[in-house]
Amino acid sequence: MKLKSWKELPEGAIIPGAPNSPEFKTGDWRTERPVINFDKCTHCHLCWLYCPDSSILTENGKIKGVDYDHCKGCGICAEVCPPSIKAITMEKEEV
Repeated sequence: MKLKSWKELPEGAIIPGAPNSPEFKTGDWRTERPVINFDKCTHCHLCWLYCPDSSILTENGKIKGVDYDHCKGCGICAEVCPPSIKAITMEKEEV
């Protein structure tokens, strides 16, 4: 496959065919994974709001889990979970 030179790329950093991220499972490089304790979760949705990968799954207004195929383990969800609740903890990824 011949790579294009910079002169052949489209202007404006346009990515043709976007979005394509659902096709690629990008969660396999994480070293930690978020685990939700549903007994503590108040479904405030802060984790869903701040997740940069849209990996927090919801259904009928409730947090349902984590899309581990796309979660990169950044820990933002655990950080924004209210400290008095701490329903989300980060655990070492088992290989």
